[in-house]
Amino acid sequence: MTDDPGRALIRTKSTSDRRRQIWRAASVVIALVAGVLLGTARSYSHGQDIRNRSIDLSALVQGAGKRVVTAQSRAAGLQQDIDALAGSDLSPQVAKARQEADALSAAAGLTAVRGPALRVSLSDAQRDSDGNYPAGVNPDDLVVHQQDVQSVVNAMWAGGAEAMMIMDQRVVTTSAVRCIGNTLLLQGRTYSPPFVITAIGDPNRMSRSLDAEPGVALFQTYVQHYQLGFEIDPVKDVTLPAYAGLIRLTAAHQEKK
Repeated sequence: MTDDPGRALIRTKSTSDRRRQIWRAASVVIALVAGVLLGTARSYSHGQDIRNRSIDLSALVQGAGKRVVTAQSRAAGLQQDIDALAGSDLSPQVAKARQEADALSAAAGLTAVRGPALRVSLSDAQRDSDGNYPAGVNPDDLVVHQQDVQSVVNAMWAGGAEAMMIMDQRVVTTSAVRCIGNTLLLQGRTYSPPFVITAIGDPNRMSRSLDAEPGVALFQTYVQHYQLGFEIDPVKDVTLPAYAGLIRLTAAHQEKK
């Protein structure tokens, strides 16, 4: 049986109409998407050309660091207000909880610590009079890296450190050593080398632990070949300040061995 020519013509027109409708709808969608993209680009660029726009990560980090310092100062003031209000008219339950928290303050790094210490300083290789590193050397071999600082920190903890400070900040359980290039990022603040780690404890024991740490031994090979800085100095008496930042860790427990 053959199809009726009239029906075939109707089907052809119907198919053609559907295709035209689909293309119209697709054109509208494409135009809308293009408009959104152009609007977003203009909003981001503030009307300026963004093709050659670059992001200065160092400036972003420094700006964020300044905001962190401001926020920490404000938080410290608010904490003082809270402590002053909480010091009066405490219920027995609250008073007991505060006593238990105060007993843990030293272990958490929330109190100042004083005693003999070991101080370690790590610095980049020296530049020449023109501010350049030696020619033909990989620049990565001439700077202190995150793993170098972390190796020193781990070795001093392993050597019985009771309290530790990196630069001017007290190290606590939630502290994390991060490096962006040759810039140290610690608890929202940035530092340039030399990086100084001070730990209270037995200086001789911590010094032996540094000698036994593979990461420290590897760093010392770069010290010998490329003149990076590495100094270890015992300190008879030093006071490490209490940690004054926010405590984000809410719970922890020690597993029984």
